[in-house]
Amino acid sequence: MTSVLPATSTGRRILVTSGDARTAAHVDALLAGGADVTVVAAEVCATIEDWSLRGLVTWHARDLTLDDVHAADVVVNRPEALADCPPASSGEGHVTLVGGGPSDPGLLTIAGHAALLAADVIVTDRLAPLAALTALRPEVEVIDVGKIPHGRSTPQEEINRVLVEHARAGRRVVRLKGGDSYVFGRGGEEVDACREAGVPVSVVPGVSSAISGPALAGIPVTHRGVSQGFTVVSGHVPPGHPESTIDWSALARSGTTIVVLMGVRTLPAIAEALITGGLDPHTPAAVVADAARPSQEVVRGTVRTIDAVATAAGIGAPAVAVIGAVAARGVEVEA
Repeated sequence: MTSVLPATSTGRRILVTSGDARTAAHVDALLAGGADVTVVAAEVCATIEDWSLRGLVTWHARDLTLDDVHAADVVVNRPEALADCPPASSGEGHVTLVGGGPSDPGLLTIAGHAALLAADVIVTDRLAPLAALTALRPEVEVIDVGKIPHGRSTPQEEINRVLVEHARAGRRVVRLKGGDSYVFGRGGEEVDACREAGVPVSVVPGVSSAISGPALAGIPVTHRGVSQGFTVVSGHVPPGHPESTIDWSALARSGTTIVVLMGVRTLPAIAEALITGGLDPHTPAAVVADAARPSQEVVRGTVRTIDAVATAAGIGAPAVAVIGAVAARGVEVEA
């Protein structure tokens, strides 16, 4: 089972004796945290009634009884008190994969931030929003397992081992990555490793650089009348490589915006394959480097010229390439 919030209230039986919209906001947070919520109130707002009909909460439209109170772990009769409900602690180790977004801690999700604050151990990548770690408790252990292109790199098997080892020791482990863990982040492999080891694991999705990188350069990956879709591909291996599974000719004819991650080194071969596959060589293209960082840089050209333009500008990884009519749009915008 995966959750978008840490299980701070898992198993906690909360009895709520009011049902207005302010109460609903706090109840929603408790539900996301795994609480078992019962509402006893003659009237409730439409949202709580809907949750009751869907089986997300239990609602009794009657007066409170002693049996209700005895069945609860926590009884709350005012909305603001819901924020102070103590968490249930299982004492069990757990791994949470957190997608950190594109480097800027301001683009880390609320759920991701909460997971960091609750962590005992954080296993981090070089592209993660490391500035978010300044708010951690002093005793939290931070382990760097970054992979530097053509440089120092922690094997994936070692990363999996670290996650499992700390979780088995009863620690709350956060695996913090840049972007989204499931978009070329090998998050699936880490989830599999945890499950095979019997370690509880959950996932907090992140803002993918495939969309946010272009957006921060003012480039929408779709735009009415221009592009009705976009395709995200990895440029880790070039066209024609034995490990490549992409049909570049089909992609060239797809009519969608093409977003390439990890493709700085292979961009010349990718551009050539797209042109050979039928893409107009004059199709606009752009490369966004260091998205969301003060060093962000954007270069523009065509699919035929973009590699030369990027090389002349000294563009390096991490960078996102955008190929399609939308690449001619927009200016850089502030994160």
